[in-house]
Amino acid sequence: MNEIPSLETCSDPPSAPLGQPRHQFTADVFRAFLRLGVSCFGGPIAHIGYFHHEFVTRRKWLGEAAFADLLALCQFLPGPTSSQLGFSIGLARAGYRGGLAAWMGFTLPSAIVMVLFAYGAGAATGPYAQALLHGLKLVAVAIVAQAVWGMARTLSRGWARASITLGSILIALLTHSTWAQLTAIISGAAAGWLVFRPTASADIGSSVRICVSRHVAAGCLATFLGLLSLPALLGQFVSSPGVELFNAFYRSGALVFGGGHIVLPLLQQAFVTPGWVTNDVFLSGYGAAQALPGPLFTFAAYLGAIAHTTPRGITGAALGLVSIFLPGMLILLGALPYWQALRREPITRAMMSGASAAVVGLLAAALYRPLWVTSVTGTTDLGLVVAGFALLVAWRTPPLLVVAAIPAAELGLKMLA
Repeated sequence: MNEIPSLETCSDPPSAPLGQPRHQFTADVFRAFLRLGVSCFGGPIAHIGYFHHEFVTRRKWLGEAAFADLLALCQFLPGPTSSQLGFSIGLARAGYRGGLAAWMGFTLPSAIVMVLFAYGAGAATGPYAQALLHGLKLVAVAIVAQAVWGMARTLSRGWARASITLGSILIALLTHSTWAQLTAIISGAAAGWLVFRPTASADIGSSVRICVSRHVAAGCLATFLGLLSLPALLGQFVSSPGVELFNAFYRSGALVFGGGHIVLPLLQQAFVTPGWVTNDVFLSGYGAAQALPGPLFTFAAYLGAIAHTTPRGITGAALGLVSIFLPGMLILLGALPYWQALRREPITRAMMSGASAAVVGLLAAALYRPLWVTSVTGTTDLGLVVAGFALLVAWRTPPLLVVAAIPAAELGLKMLA
């Protein structure tokens, strides 16, 4: 059996397998993420489940350990975790163009819908529309349960890893701080350093190369810090609505830890407080963003299109979309070469074993709260979730079919009630 690759850094772009042309290789990445961009309902935690099924189980573009390594890094850094993870997978598969293709394919579908909503396309209303949306939430529960099941079987084997996973679950569920995620990962890494250091293997297996040189990384980190401070400094001397709008989006994207929902108070302060949008308009757009597939950060396209400042409309939407994602991607590119170098050290691999087990616990905790407690409200919901999980795990049904089947069943039950 061929070994599923782990991760490695390099200075040259990866070559396409079996002589496949580079442009076709990038197109494959775009198509894969476009497919996810129109079907990944349920928020950032659910996206991780979809990514795991698509790129670890189905396409085998990377293995469990590589997926967990990237996920731990993306959860540790500020920014939108699922979008950073998708960008990393595209980067590993087809270089910088692959990373851009992954981001565009995953982001543009919901961004376009959010702009249409800003122009008055309307939101889903009525009992039947709400039944469909509720069915999509149940799909997300089944998808995340499948991801937790698959990752736990590989990354939480043995009493030590299982104990770290359990500890991570308790930290996430009993601690209501936005720093709970970082605390769990750091605690898991510390436990791994104590428990696995004596037996850390020197063999990291075959590799998927993520090609970011240290010169590029240093430039990205400098750009990240410069864009974080420069607009505020310019504001002391010149008044530019465009710079203020960029700064509002960029700072919000740069200060988000713990998932896309944490961006809500940051954007609310940046846009409602100065009067760029009313609170009702803000919340209606945020509600629409949660009902769509793809990253929650596409809410920025809605705000950029509708804000009472300049630029607005399509230009404002494009500025908002790029500005809110940019800091997360810059700091990811800045961290990747050092991350790849560090993970080759035995002590680092021991710490990553503990951190990976902690990541499984974070996903399990997120499966319970917020997904389970906000979606599964009765025995009928429980039955649909169990059916979806069985279809995914036992019968290996493609997720797109499950995405169609469960909301259709929920709608049918609503019509019969």
